[in-house]
This record gives sequence, C-alpha cells and structure tokens, in this order.
Amino acid sequence: MCHVIVMCRSMLWTLLSIVVAFVELIAFMSADWLIGKAKTLSSEGVNSGTVGSQKPYRPTLGIYGRCTRISHMQISRRDTLCGPYAENFNEIASGFWQATAIFLAVGIMILCAVAFVSVFTMCVQSIMKKSIFNVCGLLQGIAGI
Repeated sequence: MCHVIVMCRSMLWTLLSIVVAFVELIAFMSADWLIGKAKTLSSEGVNSGTVGSQKPYRPTLGIYGRCTRISHMQISRRDTLCGPYAENFNEIASGFWQATAIFLAVGIMILCAVAFVSVFTMCVQSIMKKSIFNVCGLLQGIAGI
C-alpha cells in the first residue's frame, strides 16, 4: 500500500513538473506583460460605419514580443499582428527586461530539465544513494527564485 502511495505521488509530481515548465515557457513567450490603454477605431481615422462592430484595440508588450494593429487591414477580423519586436538581445526594451529574459530563460531551462528527469523517477528513485526527488526539488526551488 505504501509503495502505491509513493508511486502516485511521484506521478503527480512528474505531471505538475511538466505543466509548470510549459506554463513558464508560455509566459515567457507571451506578449501580454504590459497592456496599453484601449484605443477605439474612430481615434485612428477609420470611418464611423464600422466602429460599433469591433472591440477596442489594446496594444501589448512582452519581454521580446508585442501585438500591434495593422493599419491597412483594420476592417478585417484579424487586424492585429503579434510577434517579436527584438531581433537580437540588445533590442529588448530595457536592461531590466534583459535581466528578466536571462533569469526566466535559465529558470525555464532548469524546470524543463527537472521535468525531463522526473519522467525517469518512475523507474529509478535514487542515484549514488541520493534521492532524485530531493535534488530535483532543490533545482525547482532554485528555478523559482
């Protein structure tokens, strides 16, 4: 009975480790770190006949990505373009955002490595008399700092 509980806990920990690694990666790639004021179409010079049919636009900015309005396609349903604004590391918005990118990237790499190793903990639970769970938990704590 005790072995079954340990196995269920390790499976839950493995699943949560994988989910957290993916969530952190998605957060890093997101362009929704800063969200601007809502802009209506009428303030951008579009005829007033289409204003009521579309929602106000909110420009967004992420660590290296952003979403902006495409000016020549304002009548279509897909009138925003999201993608990287920084083609290299020096073009990231500020030094603080560059530091954030470095720390998040290192944390995500650690979390992905732990998620990968946690799959193998189903079969092997210790290496050289060290618990893999303790080592991976320590790495997850370091990644979370």
